Amino acid sequence: MSELKTNKIQTNDTNNVAIDDALGLKSYDTTARDALTSVAGDTIYNTTTTKVEYYDGSSWQQTGDPKVEISYLIIAGGGSGGSGAANTSGGGGGGAGGYINSYASEASGGNSSTAEKLYLTKSTNYAVSVGAGGTGGTTNTSLGTTGNDSYVASVRAYGGGGAGTVSNQKAKKGGSGGGDGAYTNVGNVVVGTGLDFQGFRGGITTTTASPYPASGGGGAGAVGTDASSGSSTAVGGAGLSSSITGSAVTRAGGGGGSIYTSGSGAAGGSGGGGTGGRGNLAATAGTANTGSGGGGSANGNASGAGGSGVVILRYPNTFTLAQSGLTTSNINTAIGGTSDKYTTITGGTGTVSFS
Repeated sequence: MSELKTNKIQTNDTNNVAIDDALGLKSYDTTARDALTSVAGDTIYNTTTTKVEYYDGSSWQQTGDPKVEISYLIIAGGGSGGSGAANTSGGGGGGAGGYINSYASEASGGNSSTAEKLYLTKSTNYAVSVGAGGTGGTTNTSLGTTGNDSYVASVRAYGGGGAGTVSNQKAKKGGSGGGDGAYTNVGNVVVGTGLDFQGFRGGITTTTASPYPASGGGGAGAVGTDASSGSSTAVGGAGLSSSITGSAVTRAGGGGGSIYTSGSGAAGGSGGGGTGGRGNLAATAGTANTGSGGGGSANGNASGAGGSGVVILRYPNTFTLAQSGLTTSNINTAIGGTSDKYTTITGGTGTVSFS
């Protein structure tokens, strides 16, 4: 890059720089800016933030009132599995919580592209919440419970859909959709849909034949497996991997469907999906702080609860995060080999601010 080139720059009373459209100042969006080979002192106009920015030798800074550039991974609570009837077949797997990722070029859920970063004002409180997973069913033929939403400021991930159970108590939609229960959706119609840009649908059940399988819940990275004629397992949809903390971790898998007469309950999707039950073998819950779906149960047993969600924020190490009302497992932790920090928020509803 070359030096700043401009015909007119005006400074207003708050020292923010106003730029005329006719200026020669080079313009880039954030993605294009990050691809530049820059040296200290380079100055551009960022069309994403609508701010003049300069490179300080390690990161881009804004003139005037600086914003904090935030990469985030926001995952909602997973849905719980469905509970099957006593002495018969059972419930589908719960859907994973909605998955929204703005880090680097990593995907968000539902095969969608990277989300836009957040640009937050210093010394301002922003609302944050981490969604709990859906509660596991404890009675015969209980539908799964949808997980709770997670959010940061205006960005919201929606809870995973609760699973269906036996005989037409159909799955619920969500960030990723819940899987159908056994005997449920022979008409081959998707009920447990996932939300655009957050997750995939749950599986659909298209058979009433032995061994009476139920379908897997949708994951952030793949649909839940359909329970079709002759199938013995219907696994949960796969989750997605992110390296936002500096290490690759897979999260947000769908819960596995249950089975009654033979075999084993279906595995949960990669990233923490709960395992489906078989007969009197219990289903398992989605893994905490992954937003994964819980496994479905058979024979009147309790289904697996959905895993709680998580919020991870990554930002330049020149800023410090403070929080109120939230539970964190890491706060302002340096990421080796970079000029960034990250904070992992594992529970609560409260606020964050930056200084």
